[in-house]
Amino acid sequence: MKSKILLIAVLIIGQSLFGNTKVWTLEECVNYALDNNISILQARNNILSNEQDVISAKGNFMPGISSNISGSMSIGKIELYPGEFADREFYSSSLGIGLSQNIFNGFRNINVLNQSKLTLEKNKYELGRLRDDIALNVANVYLNVLFNKENLELARSQYEFSLMQVDQVKALVELGVQPESTLIDTQATLSIDSQNLTIAENNHELALLNLSQLLQIPYEGFDVAVIKIDVPSENIMYKDIKPILNYALENRNEIKAAESDIEIAKLNTKISKSAYLPNISLGYGFNAAANFSNLTDDDPFIDQVDENKGHSVNMNISIPIFNRNQTRAGVNKSKILENSSNLALEQAKLNLESSIQRAFTDAKAALKSYQASKKSLKAQQLAFDNSKERYDLGALNSFDLEQARIRLLNANSSLINSKYDFIFKTKVLDYYTGKLFN
Repeated sequence: MKSKILLIAVLIIGQSLFGNTKVWTLEECVNYALDNNISILQARNNILSNEQDVISAKGNFMPGISSNISGSMSIGKIELYPGEFADREFYSSSLGIGLSQNIFNGFRNINVLNQSKLTLEKNKYELGRLRDDIALNVANVYLNVLFNKENLELARSQYEFSLMQVDQVKALVELGVQPESTLIDTQATLSIDSQNLTIAENNHELALLNLSQLLQIPYEGFDVAVIKIDVPSENIMYKDIKPILNYALENRNEIKAAESDIEIAKLNTKISKSAYLPNISLGYGFNAAANFSNLTDDDPFIDQVDENKGHSVNMNISIPIFNRNQTRAGVNKSKILENSSNLALEQAKLNLESSIQRAFTDAKAALKSYQASKKSLKAQQLAFDNSKERYDLGALNSFDLEQARIRLLNANSSLINSKYDFIFKTKVLDYYTGKLFN
């Protein structure tokens, strides 16, 4: 009965501790970050604002329509004849509607529209670049969690092995086969492995905390799914950097954004030059009025409006002559901005090429390190197995066995490090070729 009660209590406690645990996959982490990251949300708002700019620019081609209605009243004495005064109430009202249409303003409207469309397109490129950066960052932190999970499993297996060794040595000491000093050495090794296990657990928790903070979600109950990470082989490793560079220079969002800046600057120059050209506009107006007084018999309101209605048409031509060099200075500044935009594009290409060169070199070095780590682990595993057999036969002391075990542990740790380093370095290259999650 006591054992059943204990089992139920354990199940209840376990459910309360782990019932709210949410295991996140890499895809879920990336999608959540892309949907909720504040920088991305701000960039989306910028795009929404740019869309309104396009609507506003299109509105410049439409006529402007306005209307007005006014009324006035005056009450008081007025002199009808010399020396004869009377109280008068006078009411007047008028209404009108006007229409204005720009006919020509130096192609300013069309250039402003094209500029607003290019700005919208450029900010979409910026949003794409931001999404790529955040996705890569999340993938890197996620891989770091998996890396620490593997290190934790390695530390746990080493601790369990040392625990088993202590039990075996203790039995041999009790039988008088091994000296007491061997048991002391084995217990010291167990203490070291226990400490390493604690460090690995802390590193794993910190990695999870870092990912949860990056996603801006609560850390409590947060965990990630252990997924199978396929290590890229040398056969699919990029042999030549030129295809990566060519693709990146043609398709990367930061390059397209810089190219859009050049086109925007050129349109800005055209807009500045429009101030040199005449401005032609056409207008139409309709007006009507009605008046009432207590001293006269006035016609009804509708009749007065019909009798007093009027139409007007006007055309205005404004020809610039001299505006204190303001237009000239504006055009010159726009040309300087064009030059700066061209320089910015060249700098963006140089930065991109430098980043890809560095990533390509890092990936090649990481591949060599990974291959060397695999060979080293294989050799250290054979050496440890041989040492273990000799130790079991009494031909090797516990100190030499521990040294072989430490070398095997270091080889395992080195392989995990080099594996995840190589995986991430190849992910960076995939990032530049648009295949990060393909």
